[in-house]
Amino acid sequence: MSIPEHGSRSSVDRIQELLSPILWTLGLELVDVVCVGQGSRSVVRVLIDKPGGVTVSDCERAHLAVGPALDVADPFPHAYTLEVSSPGLDRPFKRLQDYQRAVGKRVTIKLKQPLDGQWRIVGELVQADEDSVVLAIAPKAAPTHTVKVDRHAVAEARLVIEI
Repeated sequence: MSIPEHGSRSSVDRIQELLSPILWTLGLELVDVVCVGQGSRSVVRVLIDKPGGVTVSDCERAHLAVGPALDVADPFPHAYTLEVSSPGLDRPFKRLQDYQRAVGKRVTIKLKQPLDGQWRIVGELVQADEDSVVLAIAPKAAPTHTVKVDRHAVAEARLVIEI
């Protein structure tokens, strides 16, 4: 028997409901749970975050706290590997909180349909709410302008990582 794919949210939802309050008591936020693989090769990835970023020590504390809870809940009829990590700097935004955390930062937004011939918009995230996001676009040799995009029109949004 395999772990349900990421698209099958029933097991993932149950795991999130179980782990979120445990992680909250550690000062950590549950970003996502991803289940992949089959049988003894199954992996449950728990992605965590906190203001200022996640350390290896945070991942260790989270692993020690959520492992026993998952053992008791026994969400799968077979063995699996538990991984706890940060979702990374360039993770896709999933929730309003992800967008709001990025206000004032440079982001890239991939659209479901082109806007003025563009499938991707890059700019500073000025505002984000349940319905839309506003970006300040500063094209070369042109004045800065803002673009408002409905959130349901966004296929994917991420921070632009500048090194």
